[in-house]
Amino acid sequence: MKITILGPAHPYRGGLASIMETMARVFLRRGCEVDLCTFTRQYPSLLFPGKSQTVETPPPADLTIRRAVDTISPLNWRRVGLQLRAARPDFILLKYWTPFVAPCFGTIARLARRNGHTKVLCQIDNVEPHESHLIDKPFNRYFLRSVDGFIYMSDEVGRQLRAYTDAPALFSPHPRFENFGERVDRGEACGRLGLDPGLRYALFFGLIRDYKGLDLLLRAWGRLRREGRTAGRRLLVAGEFYTAREPYMRLIEEQELRGEVVLHDRFVPDAAVRDYFSAADFVVLPYRSATQSGVTQIAYQFATPMIVTDVGGLKEIVPDGRAGYLCRPEEASIADAIGRIWQGDRLARFHEACLVERERFSWEEMCSRITELYDRVKEA
Repeated sequence: MKITILGPAHPYRGGLASIMETMARVFLRRGCEVDLCTFTRQYPSLLFPGKSQTVETPPPADLTIRRAVDTISPLNWRRVGLQLRAARPDFILLKYWTPFVAPCFGTIARLARRNGHTKVLCQIDNVEPHESHLIDKPFNRYFLRSVDGFIYMSDEVGRQLRAYTDAPALFSPHPRFENFGERVDRGEACGRLGLDPGLRYALFFGLIRDYKGLDLLLRAWGRLRREGRTAGRRLLVAGEFYTAREPYMRLIEEQELRGEVVLHDRFVPDAAVRDYFSAADFVVLPYRSATQSGVTQIAYQFATPMIVTDVGGLKEIVPDGRAGYLCRPEEASIADAIGRIWQGDRLARFHEACLVERERFSWEEMCSRITELYDRVKEA
C-alpha cells in the first residue's frame, strides 16, 4: 500500500509531530510505502505564540521526512496537490487540529483526489477549536467536505463532525506516547530537573492556554494551603505559556503560593518528558473544555495517576476511582480530588491500574482502524 502522511513532523516540535512520525513507523513495519510530508512553514511567526516552532535535534534516523507544504501560500498548495495527484498514493492521511490549516489542506485534498484513485483520510483532533474565531466554521466546512473518511478520538469530536459531513468516521482512542520511553527512578528524575526528592509533587504539564484551567488549579492549591494540607508537597507546572503570563503570576502572589509552585515555564523537550512524569506522584488536568488530551496518554505511558475534569473526552479516558479521579472544573472539586489522591495507598493502587488501562491505547490499533477506514471508503 502506498501512503502519504501529511502533517507536523521533524523539525517541528511537540506531540503532533510525534504522532505522525509514530504512525509512519507502524505503516512502514507493515510493509507499506510511506511518504512522510511536513511543512516548510507551519505558522507565520506573528501568529505563533511560543518561542520556537522547531527543534534543533537531528532528524529521526529511521524516517525520511520531506518538507514541502507552506500553509500560507496558495501557489504551494496547488503545486503539492498536483504532485500528489500524479504520485497516486492509495490514501493521504492528514492530521487536523486547527481551522488555520483548512484552506491549505482542503485545497491539496481536492486536487489530489481528482485522479480517481487517491482517497483522503483524516485523523482529527478537534472540530471546533478551544479558542473560537469567526473564520472557524467556514474554514471547517471547506476542509471537512474534502475528506473521504475520518478517525476521531473522542465521542465529542464525533458528534461535532456530524454537523459538517456524513463521510464515514471511525472511533479510535488516542494512543499512548511510547516514544518517550519508560518510567525512571524518581530520585534520578528529580536530580535532573533540579527538584528536591524529599518533597512530593503534583504535576501540571503541557502548553499553558486559558482553557486548560491552570488558574483553577492554582486557586485549588491555595485552598489546600490555607487548610494546612500542602506541607511537604509542591505544585510543579511544566510548560510554555501560549497566553499572557502575567495573570498567572499575579494569581500565584494573591494565593501566597510563591514557595508552593515550582514553575518550569518553557517548552519541555522529548528527552525530559519521562523525568517530569517519573518525579510526580500524579498529574492534574483541570481543563474547562476538552476533546481529548495527549497529556493523559503520556501519563498512561508512565503509569502516572491522573486527576482530570469531567469535560469532553477526558472522562472517557480516565476511569474514575481506578486510574485516578474525575472532578468538576471548579476550585473546590479539584482541591478535594487532590486531597483524596494523597490518602492511604491510593497512588499505588492507581499506578497499578494505569499499567492495565494503558494496554487499551496502542498505535497498532490506531493504524488498523485507519486501514479499516480506507477499505470502507475505497468500496464506497
